Amino acid sequence: MIDLRSDTVTRPSAGMLAAMIEAPVGDDVYGEDPTVGALEARVAELFGKQDALFCATGSLANQLGIWLHTPPGTEVLCDAQAHIARAEMGAHGALAGVTMRTWGSERGRLVADDALAMAAVGCGPYLVETACIEVEDTHNFGGGTVQDFDELAKLSDGARSLGLATHLDGARLANAAAVTGRSFAEYGALFDTVSLCLSKGLGAPVGSVLVGNAEQMQRARVQRKRMGAGWRQAGVLAAAALHALDHNLSRIADDHRAARALAESISAVVPGVVEEPSTNIVLIPTPDAPGVAARLRDEGVLISVLGPTALRAVTHLDVTAEQCEEAGRLIGQAIGGP
Repeated sequence: MIDLRSDTVTRPSAGMLAAMIEAPVGDDVYGEDPTVGALEARVAELFGKQDALFCATGSLANQLGIWLHTPPGTEVLCDAQAHIARAEMGAHGALAGVTMRTWGSERGRLVADDALAMAAVGCGPYLVETACIEVEDTHNFGGGTVQDFDELAKLSDGARSLGLATHLDGARLANAAAVTGRSFAEYGALFDTVSLCLSKGLGAPVGSVLVGNAEQMQRARVQRKRMGAGWRQAGVLAAAALHALDHNLSRIADDHRAARALAESISAVVPGVVEEPSTNIVLIPTPDAPGVAARLRDEGVLISVLGPTALRAVTHLDVTAEQCEEAGRLIGQAIGGP
């Protein structure tokens, strides 16, 4: 099978498994796991933040990040197709009492003025007050859209002038940074908190890290435990994440080249049906997405169904450019090619 459902399907390499086996561990709820501590310190330093918290999932890291800034009854602003709005199962409202308003965009691309114009500040007892603005980079459902760094900076400056907190869902920030050439520290300087997923393009089996100041991370650690998400000898997973940072950051652009090969192969069969991908995600419109996905499964290609008329393919370190070319040919034929 050529599995293009997501970059979360990667499996640990032999070197990563060896690092996991050899990792020194302790009880992380007691703050005694040295490998978790090393991971958190390293990621905090990468982003120029005081502290970090290792979490099981990106959704959990985002839930904690938004919770830190958004007291019950206040709102977070985000893109209409943001992961926190569409793919975290309503957790922000259901678990934290957070309301949400959204702005529309072209493929998830941030226009800072659009977001800032929605902010409700100083509304007294009449309107819901905005507490936080959230941005996603890259934007998943936009097709791996890389946010313009100047727009991020403009949003950051505007939010701070309004006294609003900011959170960056950086699940695929490594992909964005590979395109912009910006460091994690440059992104960290713009946002109060940032989540970074290590189990997507970076190839770790589990985990995301939330970064912020020391007081925020202490509060988030307590809330994580309150949500039943404290863990014990998590160093075996932190070791995989450290191995991913050591070995897979520098190769992330390979996935972008594979995505372009996939898109070009589809276009060779059905010209103009897909746009050139910005990173490692290719969106594929088709009238019968579930039917096409089922046909492709029978032909050895796994692909995600985003809705009745949309498919998504995501490249990663476990698929080669050659496999992507072959998958693109099959996808092109399945969506209507000769």
